[in-house]
Amino acid sequence: MQVYCFNPLHDARWPDFVEAHPKASTFHTTEWLRLLERAYEYEPVAYTTSAPGGLLINALLFCRIRSWLTGRRLVSLPFSDHCEPMVENLAELQRLLEAPLEEQRKGQWKYVELRPITSAYANGVEKCVEEYAFHHLDLQPKLDDLYQKFDGDSIRRRIQRAQRAGLTIEAGRSPELLEEFYDLHVVTRRRQKLPPHPKFWFQHMLNCLGQMVTIRVARKAGRPIAAILTIENQRTFIYKYGCSDARFHNLGGMPFLFWNMIQSAKAAGHTQLDLGRSRVENHGLVTFKDHWGTSRQKLVYMRYPPHKDITDGQTYPLRMAKMVFGSCPNRILRAIGCLLYPHIG
Repeated sequence: MQVYCFNPLHDARWPDFVEAHPKASTFHTTEWLRLLERAYEYEPVAYTTSAPGGLLINALLFCRIRSWLTGRRLVSLPFSDHCEPMVENLAELQRLLEAPLEEQRKGQWKYVELRPITSAYANGVEKCVEEYAFHHLDLQPKLDDLYQKFDGDSIRRRIQRAQRAGLTIEAGRSPELLEEFYDLHVVTRRRQKLPPHPKFWFQHMLNCLGQMVTIRVARKAGRPIAAILTIENQRTFIYKYGCSDARFHNLGGMPFLFWNMIQSAKAAGHTQLDLGRSRVENHGLVTFKDHWGTSRQKLVYMRYPPHKDITDGQTYPLRMAKMVFGSCPNRILRAIGCLLYPHIG
């Protein structure tokens, strides 16, 4: 059976296919693919056994990344926590993989990377490169029942503390909210000794995704102290980014924002909240997400051929880089982010 490839942004079949497919998420949509293309010039490409012009029945989605720093790569998908292959089973996945793997063997790509939700796809396919903890929250119970499942000390008590402290939340997608969010994002990434995402990434996100994006900012006496960015469509509700000012952590701004997000997702009729990936070695973040009554599963990224990633948190170069990032002025750190992020998707 022949495998065909096409650019989803130039194929009229793609939006209807994504809308109807049970394994599709926001990361499969034309809006998200257009964001990756405009922000970082990544070229979307999908592989399928469906002939051009025929009904799409399956697809394996990638972006072509051409970088002088990290090489030419096929990634499914960059800057996306996960991208489930839209196939029926492992056999179909292996069939679709034949074409990109042949391209890799011929030297077109340094490697091919998959980021599926279904961890069983890793069995008998290749060794994994990275493993993450992936959390999601079932929103079907009543709000009171959801609230009672939150950890009493680390979540419910901090929500109550935020309420007593008079914290307020503003939600929207205005330039002013984006500015407040990004300032907190820079502060947070510096605390983590990492460069911030370029501001233009978030600006493109607002332009490409529009009403799908919501920024929520928590304030104390008018001062922004924490913020989150979520993405939603009719199918999925995703927590994508969070940031805060550590000087005000005792006020419970982040739990307060999460509770507001959960209420909003529930009110919009969503049955599940995607809380995204966390590095397994980031015990604090994994525990924080555990405390919301979530379900946790292993998220496995696979690479062909498998090898150690230059961005692996255990490598000596990155440890040295983090020492530098932690001491850089904010303007330098922002400039580093603008230079690096197009190469590390």
